Amino acid sequence: MADIRVGLLGSEGRMGRAVTDALTDTVGMVAGPAADRDGDAAAVFAGSDVVIDFTPPGHTARHAGLAAAHGTACVVGTTGLAAADHAAMDAAAMDVALVQAGNFSLGVNLLTAFTRRAAAILDDGWDIEILEMHHRHKVDAPSGTATLLGEAAAHGRGVALDDVARRSRDGVIGERPAGEIGFATLRGGSVIGEHEVIFAAGSERLVLAHRAEDRGLFARGALTAARWAATAAPGRYDMLDVLGLKD
Repeated sequence: MADIRVGLLGSEGRMGRAVTDALTDTVGMVAGPAADRDGDAAAVFAGSDVVIDFTPPGHTARHAGLAAAHGTACVVGTTGLAAADHAAMDAAAMDVALVQAGNFSLGVNLLTAFTRRAAAILDDGWDIEILEMHHRHKVDAPSGTATLLGEAAAHGRGVALDDVARRSRDGVIGERPAGEIGFATLRGGSVIGEHEVIFAAGSERLVLAHRAEDRGLFARGALTAARWAATAAPGRYDMLDVLGLKD
């Protein structure tokens, strides 16, 4: 079987460079065309079996359309996505396999599954707070992973995240409503990624946490998703699908 040609968008960013490095040691996959955010994205899709997209927010909708137009599977790691981006990815997924994830780490995706399960078991007497910290250069908040964890908690409780999320607190805000899912964001230094999901009751706390110590782990996860997407049927997927962790 021929090697899978992996195209890359956002090639000059931190994650783009990490994917390029990881490809050199990945059996059965070879580097295809690459472009940074202002490069020729159409040529990348035309010359690849699957494209990994780590461009900044604002490019995803166009790239999803190109994936569909060229019949090329796509893995999207961009965070801070808008409703229009999700609509474009849903449309593209009618024609190609599209994997979109806020985090490609095996550990984080296990944390997501644990969070959903814990939220389903613990009633709203247990307050849920999500804490994340990243390096000073990250441009969106809360992080895609924090949002992923919030969605897992909301799913476990059978509610929509937008109906219960509190993404910031300042001033005299009153008592915390039951059922709220809170987010706290920290930025500084060179932190790759730290996430905690805190379940706090009247007399005890359960803390689920993940620490990323090497950006390469996300690149390797993205390549795992790319290998899976290259042969998958058209559809909209996430890393829980790739890893077989869906309920």
